Amino acid sequence: MKMVHLFYLSSFFILLIFNFSGAGAGGATVPPDQCLKLRLLRRENSPSLSDTLFSDLLRLSKLNHPRNPQLPLTSGASAGVGQYFVDLHVGSPPQRLLLVADTGSDLVWVRCSACRNCSARPSGSAFLARHSESFKLHHCYDKECQLAPRPIDAVCNHTRLHSPCQFDYSYVDGSRTSGLFSSEEMTFNTTSGRLTKHDGLSFGCAFQVAGPSLTGRSFNGANGVMGLGRGPISFVSQLGKNFGHKFSYCLMDYTLSPPPTSFLQIGGSLNNTVEQSRINYTPLLVNVLSPTFYYIGIQSVTVGGTRLQINPSIWSIDESGNGGTVVDSGTTLTFLAEPGYRQILAAFRRRIKFPSPAELTPGFDLCINISGVSKPSLPRLSFKLGGGSVLSPPPRNYFIDTADGVKCLALQPVNSPTGLSVIGNLMQQGFLFEFDKDRSQLGFTRHSCSL
Repeated sequence: MKMVHLFYLSSFFILLIFNFSGAGAGGATVPPDQCLKLRLLRRENSPSLSDTLFSDLLRLSKLNHPRNPQLPLTSGASAGVGQYFVDLHVGSPPQRLLLVADTGSDLVWVRCSACRNCSARPSGSAFLARHSESFKLHHCYDKECQLAPRPIDAVCNHTRLHSPCQFDYSYVDGSRTSGLFSSEEMTFNTTSGRLTKHDGLSFGCAFQVAGPSLTGRSFNGANGVMGLGRGPISFVSQLGKNFGHKFSYCLMDYTLSPPPTSFLQIGGSLNNTVEQSRINYTPLLVNVLSPTFYYIGIQSVTVGGTRLQINPSIWSIDESGNGGTVVDSGTTLTFLAEPGYRQILAAFRRRIKFPSPAELTPGFDLCINISGVSKPSLPRLSFKLGGGSVLSPPPRNYFIDTADGVKCLALQPVNSPTGLSVIGNLMQQGFLFEFDKDRSQLGFTRHSCSL
C-alpha cells in the first residue's frame, strides 16, 4: 500500500429487479440465491493519513462513549467517517446523491432542502423533496414512525391529518441530524446501464445537520448515510425479506493498478459461488444495549505462529454491554482493547528485525524501515474466532506504507475500559464477508471476490 485511503461507491449494479414499500419493504419473496449487486470504487481525492486517523478516532470516541439514558443517542451511530459512498438516485424524477455506506448504523438519511427555486444551489448538494412526485411523509402514528429515532419532546397529534413523523439522530460528539421520516422511490444504476427503481424505502429527510462528524473533512462530498446495521430501519433490513436477510461485500486491494473491483451485494449466498469447504463461519453475537453492531467473538490471537497469552474476556461483552468486538466497514484501521493490543504489539516487536525509521510517524507505535527490500517478510497475525474459524489476513492488511520505505503497524489501542474493539476495513481487505441475519452468522473466505 502507498497510504491509507478512503473509498467510495461510485455506481450500483443489480442482477434482479423487485419493488418494495415501507420500512419492512414489501414485494414478492425471492429465492436466497438472487441478489442486488453493487460495485465499489476508490475515492479519487483521498484524505491524508492524519485525516484518516482523526476520522477513525472520532468515530471510535462515539462508539465507546458511555451512554446517557437521558439523550436520544443511537447505539452504533456513525456518520461522516464511513469509507464508502453509495451513488444513489432519490425521488421522481431521480436526483443523484452520495451516501456513506456504513455497517455501524441503521438509519438511512439524506440532506434535504425545502427551497422551491434552487438554481443557485450546487447540483446534488441536497435532496429537493418539493421537486419529487413520489416523496411521501410518514404520519407520526404510522408503524414505520415507531421504528425511527424520535425527538424527546416529539408530540403526535392523532387527530390531525398532517402530523408528520419527526426523527432526531444524535451523536455523542455533538453531531446531530434531524428532520422528517419519509418514504421515497430510489433508483440504482444497473450493470447494463439501465436504471432500476425501488418504491417506498423509508429514510430520514434531514433539514438540520450539524457537528464535526457530519460537517468535517471526512464527510466532504457526502449527502447522507446509508445504514447497513442490524436494526429494522436499515437499508439491508428493509430489503431483507426480499433477499434472504443477508448481505456480503468484498474489499479488494485498491493500490494495484488497475485496481480490482470491490462490491457490496444484498442477498445471494456464498454457497452458490464458493465451495463449502472454503467458507469459514463464526456466530454473530447480540448485545442488547448496542443491537446495531455486528459483534463477533475472539477466542485467541496468534502472531508469527505463536499463540499469545491474552485473556479471552478482554474481547468479550460484559454484563453492562461494554466491550466486545465488532466488524465495521466504516472504520479504516483496526482498534483493539488496550491489554490485548499491548501484547500483540510486543509480539511484533520481538519478531521484526528491521530497523526503525529515522523519523517517527505520529499516531503509530511500531514503524519499520524497509528501504531497499521489495518484499519484506513480516509476522502473520491471526484471530481464532467463535466456532473455531480462523481469520488470518496477509501482512499488507495491517502494515501500511506511511512514507517511502516506511511501514507502520495499522493497529490502535482502545484505552477506555468501556470501549469495544473494531475490525476495520483494511483488515478485511481481500475477504468476501457474508452477514447472515437469519442464521446469525458471519461467513468469510479469500475466494470469489471478483464480480
